Amino acid sequence: MIWTEIFLCALLFTIGLKFWLAQRHFKAVSSNQHQIPSDFAEHIQLHDHQKAARYTLTKTRFGLLHFIFEVFVLIGFTLLGGLDFLQSYTTQWASGLWAGVTLIAAFSLITSLLDLPWSYYQQFVIEQQFGFNRMSKQLWLIDLFRGLLLSIALGGPLLILILYLMTQIQTYWWLAAWGVWFGFSLLLMWLYPTVIAPLFNQFKPLQDGPTKSKILSLLQRCNFNSDGLFVMDGSKRSSHGNAYFSGLGKAKRIVFFDTLLERLNDDQIEAVLAHELGHFKKKHIQTMLFISGLLSLILFAVLGYLANSSWFYTGLGVTPDLANGSQALALILFLLVLPYFTFLFKPVFSWLSRKNEFEADAYAAQHTQAQHLISALVKLYQDNAATLTPDSCYSAFYDSHPPAAIRIKHLKQHEHL
Repeated sequence: MIWTEIFLCALLFTIGLKFWLAQRHFKAVSSNQHQIPSDFAEHIQLHDHQKAARYTLTKTRFGLLHFIFEVFVLIGFTLLGGLDFLQSYTTQWASGLWAGVTLIAAFSLITSLLDLPWSYYQQFVIEQQFGFNRMSKQLWLIDLFRGLLLSIALGGPLLILILYLMTQIQTYWWLAAWGVWFGFSLLLMWLYPTVIAPLFNQFKPLQDGPTKSKILSLLQRCNFNSDGLFVMDGSKRSSHGNAYFSGLGKAKRIVFFDTLLERLNDDQIEAVLAHELGHFKKKHIQTMLFISGLLSLILFAVLGYLANSSWFYTGLGVTPDLANGSQALALILFLLVLPYFTFLFKPVFSWLSRKNEFEADAYAAQHTQAQHLISALVKLYQDNAATLTPDSCYSAFYDSHPPAAIRIKHLKQHEHL
C-alpha cells in the first residue's frame, strides 16, 4: 500500500537524520575534549571539561540505542501484527467502550515494561557512573508505583471520556475531545504545585536570611506576586540543580532545588531566578500554551480524519472494525507514528525555545548584573557536565537552550549597556 510506503519512508528518513546528527555531535565533542574553549579556560578545569565530553557522548550513544529499540517496538506493534494480536485478546475480555480502555491499558503496560530496563540503566549506570545519581533503588520503585497510580487516577477518567466522545459524537468528536484534553492540561498545571509535585518531593519554605531577603527584593522590583518560596529536596534523586516556578493564576510557586542553593551564592541565585521570572514577564508561558493548544487542535482534527479511514489501519498492519468502533486503535496508531512525521518540525520549536531563553537572559541582565548570571551558568555547566562544544547542527535541531559560548556572548553584551 502507498500508506505503508510513506510510513516506511518517514521512518527511514528519521533514522537516517538522527544518526547523521549524532555522528556530527560525536565528532564535535570528541575533537574538542582535550582543549577548553578560551571563554571558559579561567573557570573550568580540563578534567571537568573532559568529564562533560564523556557524559555527553555516553548519553548520545545511549539515546541512539534506545531509539533503535523503539523503532523495533514500533514495527513489532504495527507491520508485524503485534497490535492486531493484542486486540484479538482484549476483545475477549471486554466489549464496546471498555474493550478500547482495556486495549490501551494493555498496550501502555507492555510498553512501560519494555522501557523499564532502559530507565534503570540510565539512572543506575550512566548517572551513577558520572556521580549524579543519589536515588536508591527502593525510591526508584516507589516512584514507579506512585506514577502508575497517578496515571490510573488522572489518565484513566480522561481516556474513558475521550473514547466516549469518539463513540457518541459523529463528525466533530475531535473538537469536543480536544476541548476536554486541553482543559485537563490546564487543570494539571493548576494542581501540579500543591497536589502532584508533593507526592514525589518534599517542599519546605525558604528560611529567612540574606538569600530570602535578596529574592524578595527582586520580586518587588519585578512586580511579581507568588504563592511562596520553597526548597525542594532534589538531592535525594540527583545532584543536578535547577530553579523554576509553576502553577497558574495566584497559585504560582517559586521552587529551588536544594542542590542549587548549595552550589550558588546569593547573587547567582538572584540572577537565575530573574531569568525564570523573565519567562513569565515576557509571556513565554502563555505563548507556549497558545501554540500547544493550536497544534493539538490541528492534530485532533487530523486524528478525526484518520480514525474513519480504513487505509490508515491496514497500511500499518492492523485490521480495524470501523462499524463497531476502532477508536482505541486509532489513538494508539496515531501516537505511535506521529513522532516520525513531525520530527522535521523539531528545530522550529527548538529555535523558539532558544529565542525565549535569550529574552529571559536579557530580562535577568536588566534586573540583576549580567556577570552574576554568567558565573551561575558556568557553575551549572560544570556541575551538570554540560558540553561546551556541541555540534552546531545538532544543537540547532535538538537544544532548547542556546550553546554555552553563544549564550554567554549574548550576556556579555548586556554588561556594557
